[in-house]
Amino acid sequence: MAIGDFRLRIGYCKGGRARFLSHLEVMRALERSARRAQLAYAVTQGFNPRMKVAFGPALPVGTAGDREYLDIWLTEFSPVSDVLRDLIAVTPADLAPVDASYVGFREPSLSAAITIAEYRIEMDATEVDAKEFESALDAVVASGELRIEQQKKTKVYDLTKSLSKEPSVRVEKGRIVVSTTVRMGPEGAMRPDALIRAALMRAHMSGASVQVTRTDVFIESEDVLSRPL
Repeated sequence: MAIGDFRLRIGYCKGGRARFLSHLEVMRALERSARRAQLAYAVTQGFNPRMKVAFGPALPVGTAGDREYLDIWLTEFSPVSDVLRDLIAVTPADLAPVDASYVGFREPSLSAAITIAEYRIEMDATEVDAKEFESALDAVVASGELRIEQQKKTKVYDLTKSLSKEPSVRVEKGRIVVSTTVRMGPEGAMRPDALIRAALMRAHMSGASVQVTRTDVFIESEDVLSRPL
């Protein structure tokens, strides 16, 4: 049987203390889980063989993810229910697998296919005035661009392209909740917390703490959004 005959796509979460792991640390933890679960994983060819696995777009340190993805190539077919059971048994709860399915070999990579991400940003309502913040956020979005200083360089995002739709603001149980959708591409994507902090600064509330969760990611094709799994 050829190496990597089966391409299994796994959806997993990144929450709790795991939100503070780097993308590399998440990759290592999940690869370790695949070994502990004794999956029949394929390995790459070459001088330094490694587990044949590919991850979706990276999450910044401190950002949680409700539904992240990875592809792992297997040399033997195993029922999805068995794979999930074995992985859940050996994976930390903060990185728990939530779903899985086999996908075709001709499907594009996760990093290339995923172009839309939904986020939920939360702030304490005792630190942020909802109306003033919403007004400031509307003004930032209406300006059409966001300038961010990164390592002594200025990066400018065109908000008409970076945002697939305008953010919404609501109050839930003492929390200010912002929902926004960001486009991703080969050049990277705007971090939604940068947009929120720009609005907080405009509203003179820059000291407020911000908690970010990527709630979902999508593949966009002919104006139709679909989940990778």
